[in-house]
This record gives sequence, C-alpha cells and structure tokens, in this order.
Amino acid sequence: QVQLVESGGGSVQAGGSLRLSCGVSGNTLDSYCMAWFRQAPGKEREAVATIYTGGLRRYYADSVKGRFIMSHDNTKNTLYLQMNSLKPEDTAMYYCAADRVSWSFCDLDLAFNYWGQGTQVTVSS
Repeated sequence: QVQLVESGGGSVQAGGSLRLSCGVSGNTLDSYCMAWFRQAPGKEREAVATIYTGGLRRYYADSVKGRFIMSHDNTKNTLYLQMNSLKPEDTAMYYCAADRVSWSFCDLDLAFNYWGQGTQVTVSS
C-alpha cells in the first residue's frame, strides 16, 4: 500500500506563486509514474505534470509549460509542483498520484490507484 499526503495549496492573486508538496510513504514503487492532476468545478480531471522515475521522463500540459516546474526528491520521497505566474484558470483542486504505470499511461488518471487527498488552489484576478 502507498500513501500520498499533499500540502501547500492556498489562495493567491494572479501572477503569484505556490508550491505543492506530495509526500509518499508505504510500499516503495520502482519505475513508476508520479503525477499532478487537477480538477476544476464542472471540468474533467486533467494531468498537469507527470514524471516517470524509470527513465526520468517528464510531461507538462501545454497550459502550464514555462510556468510550472515539477521535481522529485528521492531522499525525502516527495514530489513537488512549483507553480509560478498563476492565472485564475489554474484554480482547481490539485491531486498527486503515483503507481507502477508505464510512461504511455502516465497522464491517464484511470491508470493510477494511489491518490492524495487533494489540495485547493485558488487564484484571484
């Protein structure tokens, strides 16, 4: 079993920054995907950023490229999402996910069994 605990959400004005953290505990996974998803009210959950630890591949949604940076600290087993130049359209509940998923499915939420509880990010204009 794998447990994910997120922190770092909050409310900011447009142009501001936030950093989300996702601590991973429990059974370790080798060659797995970790990902940040978000879901805004009335919208489907979408992948924001993903990383495949087996080959260190990364993916960013076009909407966040150049503004969000995902990193993974192996020593702390923690995934981070640094969000800069935030926009009102970034407002959503953000979730981290992890599982032994092949890279091809790393941005597919249905492929993940392990999820954090979610953290709210609200960006005001």
